[in-house]
Amino acid sequence: MAYVEIFREVRLQVYKIVNKKLLNEAVVLVEVEAPFIAKKVLPGQFIIFRIDEQGERVPLTVADYDREKGTITLIVQMVGRTTKMLGAMEAGEYLLDVVGPLGIPTHLEGLKNVCVIGGGVGCAIAYPQAKALHNMGAHVDMIAGFRSKDIVIIEDEMRAVADNLYVMTDDGTYGEKGLVTNKLQQLIDEGREYDAVIAIGPVIMMKFVAETTRPKGIKTIVSLNPIMIDGTGMCGGCRVNVGGEIKFACVDGPDFDGHLVNFDELMKRNSTNREQEQHDSEHCRLRGAHNA
Repeated sequence: MAYVEIFREVRLQVYKIVNKKLLNEAVVLVEVEAPFIAKKVLPGQFIIFRIDEQGERVPLTVADYDREKGTITLIVQMVGRTTKMLGAMEAGEYLLDVVGPLGIPTHLEGLKNVCVIGGGVGCAIAYPQAKALHNMGAHVDMIAGFRSKDIVIIEDEMRAVADNLYVMTDDGTYGEKGLVTNKLQQLIDEGREYDAVIAIGPVIMMKFVAETTRPKGIKTIVSLNPIMIDGTGMCGGCRVNVGGEIKFACVDGPDFDGHLVNFDELMKRNSTNREQEQHDSEHCRLRGAHNA
């Protein structure tokens, strides 16, 4: 019994929140001690965390990592019960579980001229791809789309890894007014010859990015976020239709060829539990996590 208690204590001390920063009223940055994950994770991979023993398993793509410090950075939109609970935690508190790295890293080898597109909090997932490409010597154009100025995040970080950063807002309160697809189409029309376009954000955005690149046959990589439970391919909850075949986002992805994804089916599946998620979000206890 003593051994079990010691093991439990050590286990609960592993995933310490070392830094927390509110990026806007709905998005929080959390840096977590996870040395084994930080040692191996690559752009495009994700983790699954639990706050406590009664908590749900929530997948999050790793936004950044520091192999020397042994930390990973997660940028979280606080929309559901668990993400709101995570947002209410403070530096010095602990997560119960962080499993990863999961999924297949984004294939970036050989790319020389790339347009990386992020929509909203999807910019946090697009950022590590742009950073990796920048470090590989590729030319990176980055398009970041937001509804308005007040929710713009990680602009400085994106600018540091992009040869050109184009910030788009729906209402024109910052950067250029319009959608990310408007800027992408403009760049293509101006003669930009991209090896690939990487798009990460709302499903509807990724769908129309793929339609924008389709006429020119530009390779288009999208990162999918379907309902996910175990993250190892056993439950089948994250199945997506890609080119008429069923794929599992957790083990076959999360990256897929945007020209082959059935986005309409994905949007329908993602809305399956919307009413329950809304109920749980409205009735959650924000301080449900405990300090180890």
